[in-house]
Amino acid sequence: MNKGNPYGTHRVLEPEGLLPQPAWKIDNTMEIYDNEILIDVEVLNIDSASFTQIEEEAGGDEDRIAGIMTGIVKERGKHHNPTTGSGGMLTGRVEKIGTALEGKRDLQVGQRIASLVSLSLTPLRIDKIKKIHKEIDQVEIEGKAVLFESGIYSVLPDDLPQTLSLAVLDVAGAAAQTAKLVKPGDRVVIIGAGGKSGLLCLHEAKKRAGITGQVIGIAPREASKKRAESTGLCDTVLMADASDALDVMQKVEEATGGALADVTINCVNIPNTELSSILATRDGGLVYYFSMATSFTAAALGAEGVGKDVTMIVGNGYTRDHAAISLNIMRESPVLRKIFEELYT
Repeated sequence: MNKGNPYGTHRVLEPEGLLPQPAWKIDNTMEIYDNEILIDVEVLNIDSASFTQIEEEAGGDEDRIAGIMTGIVKERGKHHNPTTGSGGMLTGRVEKIGTALEGKRDLQVGQRIASLVSLSLTPLRIDKIKKIHKEIDQVEIEGKAVLFESGIYSVLPDDLPQTLSLAVLDVAGAAAQTAKLVKPGDRVVIIGAGGKSGLLCLHEAKKRAGITGQVIGIAPREASKKRAESTGLCDTVLMADASDALDVMQKVEEATGGALADVTINCVNIPNTELSSILATRDGGLVYYFSMATSFTAAALGAEGVGKDVTMIVGNGYTRDHAAISLNIMRESPVLRKIFEELYT
């Protein structure tokens, strides 16, 4: 086997000299290097912002969705949406392990794993799209993928259904970052509280803020509002359009007695919500943008424009032990597990 770079730079075709994620095109031939893992792919979990954009472009037509997805992979060697810049993740079985990795990882051929790195940097080949699950952003395929030496993954647990694990792991970074950021007594606003990542964040926010804290959910529609309320994790759930910054701010002001949020977590999958997060947060507070629909230019210039001194954190999808933390929520919360099983299995 040929020797590969730990970060996969040996796969970059254009422009040369970049890492695989920012590169436009990578090599998706499935002859692996000595430090790679070959995966027989079963399911792609497309990033919510990416799937929403593709579905809108396709007018909801599944054949057109399939055509757009295969076109992206054919052109770029990876599922890296050129409009949203995001990817997703995958599950599949380990087919082959490079010689340089043999015996160095607790991994065996035949194990089912979920990738914890983005499809926007993962060499991928789609041979056939078998089924599209529009309601959960998941696509069953026949195909192959490659994980680099630096790529992280999770062996899928035996006590949770695969589709449930995939749904949770797709947004694992959100809940784990919430666990790190929220302190006892914090007022926490979660925008997109009724969605997949928002629900997991509610659990960790309530757990970390404690009885002296306040957890406020924001949802765009009655159905998602009721879903967030049904968890019992919110002190209040507000219905608001996350792109209407003044409305969001006013409602959060009312809910907090004018104090605003100490921590605001943005989990929505639509653009133009940066200022809502900023205005909902007190001076000296913190905004965590988990959403891949976020424009960090808009966030930075928006905060400057309204004179808000807030710390803003890029939604890093990885934090230490994020997979274990998020999967454990399904074991800790029967209510959330029931919701996730109804939505994603």
